[in-house]
Amino acid sequence: MAEVIPMRRLGKVLHISKRGSIIVRTNQTPPMKANVVNKRSENIGIVKDVFGPVNEPYVTVQPRKNMENPEGLVGQMLYLYKKRNHRRNQSM
Repeated sequence: MAEVIPMRRLGKVLHISKRGSIIVRTNQTPPMKANVVNKRSENIGIVKDVFGPVNEPYVTVQPRKNMENPEGLVGQMLYLYKKRNHRRNQSM
């Protein structure tokens, strides 16, 4: 059985900035440094900044260093990936 990856919709990619950051429009304020993935759960980058109107902010995503062709993401939906917290057995 495949593992279900907990993802939450972040928003649609509007464009790539001159500095190479991915600009996303969203309807929520994501946590800083949150992991961002695409619909295939491939790592895209991390949330670097949030700016603009409170009800529909823009998010700057810093792409991972070895990302090829970030322009190909324009128009795609991105997601926040939340790692599961696994509790370790504290008793020894």
